[in-house]
Amino acid sequence: MTITRDFAAPPVTTRLPKVGTTIFTVMSALAQQHGAVNLGQGFPDFQGDPALVDAVAAAMRAGHNQYPPMPGLMSLREAVAGKIESLHGASYDPDREITITAGATQAILTAVLALVHPGDEVIVLEPCYDSYEPALTLAGATTVRVPLDPKTLHVDMARVAAALTPRTRAIMVNTPHNPSGTVWNADERRQLRDLLRGTNVLVISDEVYEHMVFDGQPHISVCGDPELAARSLLISSFGKTFHVTGWKVGYVAAPPELMAEFRKVHQFNVFTVNTPMQQGLAQYLANPAPYLDLPDFYQAKRDLFRAGLAPTKFRLLPCEGTYFQCVDYSRISELEDDAFCRWLTEEIGVAAIPLSAFHEQPTDQRIIRFCFAKQEATLQAALARLQGL
Repeated sequence: MTITRDFAAPPVTTRLPKVGTTIFTVMSALAQQHGAVNLGQGFPDFQGDPALVDAVAAAMRAGHNQYPPMPGLMSLREAVAGKIESLHGASYDPDREITITAGATQAILTAVLALVHPGDEVIVLEPCYDSYEPALTLAGATTVRVPLDPKTLHVDMARVAAALTPRTRAIMVNTPHNPSGTVWNADERRQLRDLLRGTNVLVISDEVYEHMVFDGQPHISVCGDPELAARSLLISSFGKTFHVTGWKVGYVAAPPELMAEFRKVHQFNVFTVNTPMQQGLAQYLANPAPYLDLPDFYQAKRDLFRAGLAPTKFRLLPCEGTYFQCVDYSRISELEDDAFCRWLTEEIGVAAIPLSAFHEQPTDQRIIRFCFAKQEATLQAALARLQGL
């Protein structure tokens, strides 16, 4: 039977009037169209550990294919709690304070819908990941954008302090930071703790790149400060850590009062996360080496990529963490960053992401972001093309 379109759908009023196709989808499609090396969208082009894949496959064959408990398998929550305590000295009760999520993006949306109310204000540090504001819009909140220091791309606490009002419900932080690659230090965490003391402001802390911190620096988690942890939801991602972004499995750790509200929304949002992957991850986490070795693994890729770009006209910005390298291209072109990325993809054959994609308003910074979570051959192919500029 042929279905005709003789009737129009009823009119709708969009809940997200500012949202269209994301720049990540656009640039990946453009890269494919022009045969470009895709250093735009943030995912590896290599596989995760076969041992992890085998653990998941074994879980499926062993019959772990039905619903797990709503907050996640206890074995995985216990493994997460043990990991956090060993790294940061913070104790979370796996029964009441840890929930397994369908990736970090779901965790962020659920946290916002659970704890932010219409009319609330939420501070985000700009440039910021593109899912933050849509989540706040769906909650009926007002996004208050506080720019990072334009020279260092670190947080400007004086500006954060100026943005706080009686209507401020939460602040969303991200370290290591996407897209800039900056990493919070202990003094910045202390300043945030002191700034929020005496308020009811919550902290939603996006720490998905927690194991990608370079040059011997530690990852400074909100959970490492007990006073700050008491008002914080810590969000992380197994997909980023174990090179399996398509699995979409993450977790949230938070005090029981906050977690109780989070789970109320979680159970009607995704209810729970697929069982065999949770089973496999729980088993895999028994060995800490894969995440403890991750800083060196990605630092080698960072150093290779930076060395290859050093002779070019790109100006390299510091990369303290994540798997992203930002560069200033102002010595190459006067095009705005979106147009430059399109030109770079179509004419040079390398895809990148404009930094303006992480801002509400266009910027004149002439900065773009490359992803170096790629095989060495992929990075060398991109460098060969970029070195001709």
